[in-house]
Amino acid sequence: MTNLVPMTHFLPKAKGQKFAVGQFNLITLEFAHTIAEVAEEEQSPVIFGVGELGIRYMGLENVVSIAQNAARQVSVPVALHLDHGSSFEVAMKCIHAGFSSVMFDGSKYDLEENIRMTQKVVEAAHAVGVSVEAELGSIGGTEDDHTVSEEDALLAKPDEAIYFWKETRVDAMAMAVGSAHGMYKKEPRIRCDNIRTVAEAIDVSVVLHGGSGIPDQQIVDAIRSGIGKINVNTENLVAYTAAVREFLQSDSEITDPRKYQGSARDAMKNIIRNKIRLFGSNGKA
Repeated sequence: MTNLVPMTHFLPKAKGQKFAVGQFNLITLEFAHTIAEVAEEEQSPVIFGVGELGIRYMGLENVVSIAQNAARQVSVPVALHLDHGSSFEVAMKCIHAGFSSVMFDGSKYDLEENIRMTQKVVEAAHAVGVSVEAELGSIGGTEDDHTVSEEDALLAKPDEAIYFWKETRVDAMAMAVGSAHGMYKKEPRIRCDNIRTVAEAIDVSVVLHGGSGIPDQQIVDAIRSGIGKINVNTENLVAYTAAVREFLQSDSEITDPRKYQGSARDAMKNIIRNKIRLFGSNGKA
């Protein structure tokens, strides 16, 4: 693969064969190389997720260059996906810069306004071969600078999710089903019945946000029910940071970031490899 691909390159296969593709957030250069390396070793399609906070931190052109270079070095399909895009304008900037996929998150608006705004993004993105994800319901927790309090988290209604997809024809349908961004304070209860109802009625994969910390069996059940894309970020951040902290505490003389980031990348590799195998996307490139 020499170019980034839209999620439509692999999500239909995921839906048909009942596996899920992992979205792992691209936080720095080290994250991109680590994610791509493990995806290649596991022969799995993979998605780089980047939110608006990440874009502001690294710079839009740098994000695209890092993703493109990582994708060129592997044979597996790689998508660069805007996570929780807040507006049409942000989505268009990412598309013009070279993103192969965008998410428009209009979940804070009422249903009809969310549909209207999503339709606008879909029309523009599909015209240039870029895939689109949208969201219904409110997924709790914090992802980058996107925060929804526990009391404001709201499960998506399956009939509304089906209506939403029929009106927008997005390529991936994120819906609140009991997961949350960040690590869980108590075990979540993923509503596989809601996932199944929607997945059986629409032509595209349902997306599970907040994939960090969900018990493995619930992940397996969610994929069997129709989840085709799962977002993982917090577990990578925790593993990476813990490895850096341990390394620096073991040797106060270390000043070379390549040394402690090397151990951090190894820690993150384990997380990514385990997730890819749990999601069943290994060998599916």
